[in-house]
Parts: sequence; C-alpha cells; structure tokens
Amino acid sequence: MLQDIFHVDTLKISTKQEILVDIQFSISSSLALIGQSGSGKSLTLKAILDMLPSQLNKQFIYKSDFELNSSTIAYVPQNPFTSLSPLTKIKKQFFCSKEKQIKLLNIVNVNPVVLNKFPIQLSGGQLQRIIIAIALSSDPKLLLLDEPTTALDSKNKKIIIDILNKIKQKLNLKILFVTHDIKSVEDICEDIAILKNGKICEYGKLKDIITNPQNSYTKQLLSSSFQNREFRK
Repeated sequence: MLQDIFHVDTLKISTKQEILVDIQFSISSSLALIGQSGSGKSLTLKAILDMLPSQLNKQFIYKSDFELNSSTIAYVPQNPFTSLSPLTKIKKQFFCSKEKQIKLLNIVNVNPVVLNKFPIQLSGGQLQRIIIAIALSSDPKLLLLDEPTTALDSKNKKIIIDILNKIKQKLNLKILFVTHDIKSVEDICEDIAILKNGKICEYGKLKDIITNPQNSYTKQLLSSSFQNREFRK
C-alpha cells in the first residue's frame, strides 16, 4: 500500500467494440485532469464514484491508505443551479449537525443565515460554495471536482479557487480537479494529466508542463482560449 498517495494502477473502461479510457495516475496532493469534451474526463469520475452504466466494462485497481466509499469520497458537480433541491431549505440538504453546518459554511465564507433560505434565493457563487460545504460534511479523504468554476463569472471563479486552496491547506484530503480550463487549476493543483481520446498524453508537475509542454496536443490546449468556450475537435 502506498502511504499518503492515492494511486490508480489501472482504470480501463470499455464497450464490446472499443476501449474508452485506459489510464493510470497518482494523487499525492492535488491533480488536474485536463481534456477536451469527449476525452474521458466524466467517465473517469463516474468510474471512481462507481456510477458507470452496466453496459460498460470497468477495470479499476488502486492503492491507497483509505477505501473508496461514501464516507471517504466526495463530489462537487459543475452546475450549482441544478445540484440542490429547489424546494428544500439549505439546512435540510446537509447530513450533519447544525454546529457542523455552521463550521463548514465558515470554511467556505458563507454566512450561516443561508441555512434558512431556499436555493432560489441565492446566487450561483453562494450555491457552489454551499455544495462544497455539503461535500466536506462527511470528512472525505478524496474530493472530486467536476469543473466547479465553469458556470461562474470571473469574480466567483477566483473566490472558489481561493476557497479550494484554503481547504487543501487546512484539511487532510486529496483533490482530483477535472476540467477543460487549464487556467482554473494553475493556482491550486500541483500535478497535471492531459487526457486525449481516453489516454494520458502528458503527465507531470503542472508548472513544468504549462511552461514547457512537450506534447503537441498539450501545446494546442494551452494556446486555445478556454474562458468563453471549451476546445473541441
């Protein structure tokens, strides 16, 4: 077992006709998984969460100092507007004590007064921070981020990144940040894996790859604008 490292020896997802994803990676602290639409990012997350449809074949072998289950793994989706029940007050969407709810909201810089409000009364930035707080309520060891800044404006993107950095420093957890937006992970992730057609084509320290990419696909991604649209084939 690899102490203090979440290491995926094999993650292979396939149909009867083709292999969709075939990768391996390690998370010592924080890893960004970058790729265009259809590269296999979402499949990777769903495989880790054990949410793949039955018609897909999955081979998932990992080594870690913790088991993957509902108490050790947490997920933050990309769209805060569809991630909470619109007819349920925020306090009812947590699964922990009120004392812990207030503590978690303080970590993500949200006034606890929101506990008595409905999601429709809050902004997208507030909702995303609340979703992060809910994800942290189980004290997870691994936090999966599915493009958590995509639906936000530049101001709220920075707020979310600053909060994630604070969480990374304050809490003992690992982060897998899945996105098409390289700029959003520059200040939070230590390592990066570039995913193309279900395979990792470049992998290493984020700062090294951003400043000196070796793969032509990585260079293409870095030169593309991700602020207004996702790079596509």
